[in-house]
Amino acid sequence: MAAHAIRLYNRQRTIRFDLPWLRRFAPVALAECEGEGIIPPGAPLESLEEIEVSIVPDRAIARVHRRFMKIPGPTDVITFEHGEIIIGAATAARHAREHGQRLEHELGLYIIHGLLHLNGHDDLAEPAASRMKETQSALLRRVLQILDAAS
Repeated sequence: MAAHAIRLYNRQRTIRFDLPWLRRFAPVALAECEGEGIIPPGAPLESLEEIEVSIVPDRAIARVHRRFMKIPGPTDVITFEHGEIIIGAATAARHAREHGQRLEHELGLYIIHGLLHLNGHDDLAEPAASRMKETQSALLRRVLQILDAAS
C-alpha cells in the first residue's frame, strides 16, 4: 500500500516561510514521487500509511545528525525509513539564498529528496547520487508546474 497521507509541521520559530503553500506542495510531491521507485521493489514508501515532515531549528537537526549519523553539525534533510523527514530551517534558508530560489522551493526540494529516499533512492555514491539529484530537480519542476496550473 502506498503512503496516503503526508503531514507537515513547522517546529521552529526563527525562519519564516509560507506553510500553507508547502502543505499544498507536499501531497502533490508525494504523488509524483510514488512513481519514481527503483528496482528492487520493497522501498519503505510502499508500506507507509503516513509520512511526517518536520521543519526544525538547525540545533535540533544537528542533534539528530550527530545521534543517528555520527556527524557533527546541522544538515539540510534527514530521512528515516519509518516515514519521518526532518528538515533544518536555517540550512534551507541559507541554501535558498545561495541558489537564488524561494525558500519554499528549497524546502520542497528537501521534501522530494526525503520522499525519494523512502522510495529506494540513495545518494551515498556515484552514479546513484547524480541520478537522484537529477530526479529530484525534475520532480521539483514538475510539482511546481502542477501547482501553477492549479492556481
